Amino acid sequence: MDAQRHDPDPQETREWLDALGGVLAAEGADRAHWLIEQLIDKARQSGAWLPFSANTAYINTIPTEAQVRIPGDQAIEHRIRSVVRWNAIAMVLRANKHTNVGGHLASFASAATLYDVGFNHFWHGPSEQQAGDLVFFQGHSAPGVYARAFMLGRLTEEQLDNYRQEVDGRGISSYPHPWLMPDFWQFPTVSMGLGPLMAIYQARFMKYLQDRGLAVTEGRKVWAFMGDGEMDEPESMGAIGMASRENLDNLIFVVNCNLQRLDGPVRGNGKIIQELESDFRGAGWNVIKVIWGTHWDALFARDKKGILMKRMMECVDGEYQTFKSKNGAYVREYFFNSPELKSLVADWSDDEIWHLNRGGHDPHKIYPAFHAAVNHKGQPTVILAKTIKGYGMGTSGEAQNITHQQKKMSHDSLRRFRDRFEIPVPDEKLDEIPYVTFPEGSPELTYMRERRMELGGYNPQRRRKSQPLAVPELAAFERFLKSTEEREISTTMAFVQILSTLVRDKHIGKHVVPIVPDESRTFGMEGMFRQLGIWNQQGQLYTPQDHDQLMFYKEDKHGQILQEGINEAGGMCDWMAAATSYSTHDVPMIPFYIFYSMFGFQRVGDLAWAAGDMRARGFLLGGTAGRTTLNGEGLQHEDGHSHLISATVPNCLSYDPTFGYELAVIIQDGLRRMLVLQEDVYYYITVMNENYHHPAMPEGAAPDILKGMYRLSAQQHGSGPRVQLLGSGTILRQVMAAAELLHADWGVTADVWSCPSFTGLARDGNEVARWNMLHPEAPPRVSHVEACLTGTQGPVIAATDYMRLFAEQIRQLVTSAAGPPHHRRYVVLGTDGFGRSDTRAKLRYFFEVNAQYVTVAALKALADDGAIAKSKVTEAIAKYGLDPAKPAPWTV
Repeated sequence: MDAQRHDPDPQETREWLDALGGVLAAEGADRAHWLIEQLIDKARQSGAWLPFSANTAYINTIPTEAQVRIPGDQAIEHRIRSVVRWNAIAMVLRANKHTNVGGHLASFASAATLYDVGFNHFWHGPSEQQAGDLVFFQGHSAPGVYARAFMLGRLTEEQLDNYRQEVDGRGISSYPHPWLMPDFWQFPTVSMGLGPLMAIYQARFMKYLQDRGLAVTEGRKVWAFMGDGEMDEPESMGAIGMASRENLDNLIFVVNCNLQRLDGPVRGNGKIIQELESDFRGAGWNVIKVIWGTHWDALFARDKKGILMKRMMECVDGEYQTFKSKNGAYVREYFFNSPELKSLVADWSDDEIWHLNRGGHDPHKIYPAFHAAVNHKGQPTVILAKTIKGYGMGTSGEAQNITHQQKKMSHDSLRRFRDRFEIPVPDEKLDEIPYVTFPEGSPELTYMRERRMELGGYNPQRRRKSQPLAVPELAAFERFLKSTEEREISTTMAFVQILSTLVRDKHIGKHVVPIVPDESRTFGMEGMFRQLGIWNQQGQLYTPQDHDQLMFYKEDKHGQILQEGINEAGGMCDWMAAATSYSTHDVPMIPFYIFYSMFGFQRVGDLAWAAGDMRARGFLLGGTAGRTTLNGEGLQHEDGHSHLISATVPNCLSYDPTFGYELAVIIQDGLRRMLVLQEDVYYYITVMNENYHHPAMPEGAAPDILKGMYRLSAQQHGSGPRVQLLGSGTILRQVMAAAELLHADWGVTADVWSCPSFTGLARDGNEVARWNMLHPEAPPRVSHVEACLTGTQGPVIAATDYMRLFAEQIRQLVTSAAGPPHHRRYVVLGTDGFGRSDTRAKLRYFFEVNAQYVTVAALKALADDGAIAKSKVTEAIAKYGLDPAKPAPWTV
């Protein structure tokens, strides 16, 4: 340690440094870098301990002499950029004059130049030549994107005035939301951290499409904009190692390092740019820092001793923020804080010092960085651009801790902003905050349009429809509609067989994307390894351990399976990229992502919500589902609530099928709706690992399967007491067994109903109730539940492998099925509580959803209706060995 701090031989050190200086002068930085790397390698091979440092000096990565000159007319671009800034502020201020809808001023103010350079010079729109670049716009910068679109005639003044006021259909959304603006936004990004993660997998999916010959994606880029504060989200950086490992040189991150998050500094006591540089370079990314603007170049040239660079490294971000909230005199006093530093600016005025700009506000520094990024090969690139939050807002927010929440600007700040950016608004109009446009035929508007047309068209824009695909008819799944006879299978096995049928289909087979997070063998999918191959850009560079077996592990450059390892978020992002390919690439894909159901919606629910917003189309399969069906794994694995979470996504259609024919009907209709009709829905289907006999589909059942409820069986046993039994998933079989117990032991007749979608039934009921409320004089409509139960007799008992709330969704529909003034008794059993390890039989007894508990629940409902004596219920409890003193399962 002392040897590192104190130089024992300064003369030798000087000789090494002089030699390095000679190489730099004669042969350049690349040669010097190569020699240094050789020395480091030699030292390490000789046993020396040389810790790795991923940081470089706190200066721009691209030196001034290596900068590529920005093309175009910079005077015009500056005028355009200034008016975009004004309009972005104007739309927020105007929207908040008479409302409290909010909006953000400061984020785009800091990022305006970054976006402007991209729009003018880099981001391709979809054209005949290519499908365009994918840009993940930072959510809080949406006003700037709207402002530019308005100036190009893509949005109207009325839309801007109704920013964040969407209910009447005249406004525009607060942030990027494809659901709300389906022709404009492609990606929802304001749930922080999701944008970077989704961007990585979108970039990789483009490589997948290229390798499989489904689309030409060469030359297209994925750009993702994010704030430095956003990088604290685990999702933001959780997959950066994968991006490097996969050589995603079509991916560019732009981190707007304005040093502030919502409440204060991102790293007040440190340097966020240096921290991110180390993280990304250590992960294998190409890192480009854009810290200082052109006005600093003269000072760097004056500084022969490196004292300026040293001072830049000494200052922490909290100080840099404070500098830009003050003035030139303050910066002279506290940044140039030594006689030597003060001498560098002795002949500079305070105003000149104040105009020392940051790299993220300088197009002459940004363009070379973007240019280097798009031309870099073999690695993803991250650009770390230093900016000022609230740039131009003055005392109303520039570099101030309050700036993120600012929705208003004082008259004086607005006037200074107008003057600073030379906005043509007279004093008497200033308080009106008018929008500014360039007239038709003006150099500025002509320039804006020409730049976009040269780049292929407008961006952002979104494709709503793609070419429809021919999907197989239900008859193609005929074998799944028949009884399995003596063979017992699980619904997971049925799904895998259906998937195998689809990948062999001559019309849609190549469009199927099986996705699995390192659980293929759990789900019985290992047979697809050899059949389809696991996609890998490098192919398979090794001989797999099981190469001599029939179902060996096969990686292939043209493989069809996406195998994500133990990474549910990555698998979900794969699925989202494939599920939106119809829009982003004009190539409809059919992704089937199967995962442990407990680690699906519960773990990646935010991504599932974003998928709905993105109008994703595909299938999510919750494997090993059901709290009592996945026996042995215990509390963390046993899912009893995923259907409750999936129900929160309005365009997610959820099903819990019991039999293979139900699964076949649901998947075939899903293909029709998503690929033929091109509806913006996606499916969540739970499949189980319990083997049992599957009967043939009852004749004519398919339409009601899709609606969520159909009669599976009806006992004909005279005029005694009768009940209606409902179930889904594997617990439907307990319900079927209960029907037999009721008849054999108690003389009670039961109708058994399969309810593969309680969520679908509830939505149908809500729709009917709403229509009836708003059409009081019209003949009332009837929900599917009411239509099914009307004319039946007895109380209704429902049991599932999920929490009671799942089947409780239809309570109002069941109780009203008898019609006023009568109300049907409805009893629900479910698996509320923490899971645990044991056999299925014991788990179903513990959670009180086995056939015996269903039987007792039915008898108690009959007793409450006065149809049988209550003593019969007591007798049944004793007969089946149920313990009335047993604690409720949700309490233990």
